[in-house]
Amino acid sequence: MFKSLVPMLHTKEMDKTISFYEDVLGFHCVGRFENDWCRLEREGVAIMFFEVDEFDKPNATATQYFYVDRLNEFWNDIKDRVVAEWGPQEMHYGMYEVGIKDPNGYLLSFGEELAS
Repeated sequence: MFKSLVPMLHTKEMDKTISFYEDVLGFHCVGRFENDWCRLEREGVAIMFFEVDEFDKPNATATQYFYVDRLNEFWNDIKDRVVAEWGPQEMHYGMYEVGIKDPNGYLLSFGEELAS
């Protein structure tokens, strides 16, 4: 029945959003309809954005959580182009995490399971 869950978030600046996800996070834009919508993917993970004028500003109360392998390697690749909201640090619930914000202000958390 269910196949996947793909967040679809609002943006006011489609080109800037796509550039950040491609150039900083290593995603690829695999679908785009003008400035109305895009789909970005990396290694089987997807996120979509849409741009409409009816909303004042992008808004999401949820953190977009990405499970990754080799968090330190990923962090070393991006740390000079982003600001950490926290971490990288070990969390009490068994994850090693770092949190950043994208250009829209959305909170993105990247976590790797700690060895038991």
